[in-house]
Amino acid sequence: MAGEAQDNNWPLPKFYFKVDLGDQTDVPFQEVSGLEVETQVVEYRAGNSPVFSVIKMPGIAKVGNVTLKKGIFAKDNKFWDWYSTIKLNTIKRSTVVIKLLDEGGNPTMVWTLNNAWPVKIQGTDLKSEGNEVAVETLEIACETLTVANA
Repeated sequence: MAGEAQDNNWPLPKFYFKVDLGDQTDVPFQEVSGLEVETQVVEYRAGNSPVFSVIKMPGIAKVGNVTLKKGIFAKDNKFWDWYSTIKLNTIKRSTVVIKLLDEGGNPTMVWTLNNAWPVKIQGTDLKSEGNEVAVETLEIACETLTVANA
């Protein structure tokens, strides 16, 4: 009704965020996707079970790859340099922190990717008639993903 107090509890907008890649803080990304964790289902039925169906138990947890997109800047090859350090089972692993910010610039939710390393870098497509910003894509794998509320 008119005159009642407004509810101040609103969902957070997703456009204001910061990304820290190990020793590189506040890297300006355009998009972050793939923040997901999945647990595999283990189905089991004992041979002497009187119930003719399986039971389902949690199995191994799996963290998906995270995709980050950003504009290409002149003389900025940090991602390519990081990717080029990959050797057989040796790579510089980093902690990646993704922060969703409120209107004051304070973190409200924080995703932490532990032991992250690049698995794929994709350069921009080139068009002679295009007028878009050149965007590169970085896909990283990590061992664990934690979520915290600030």
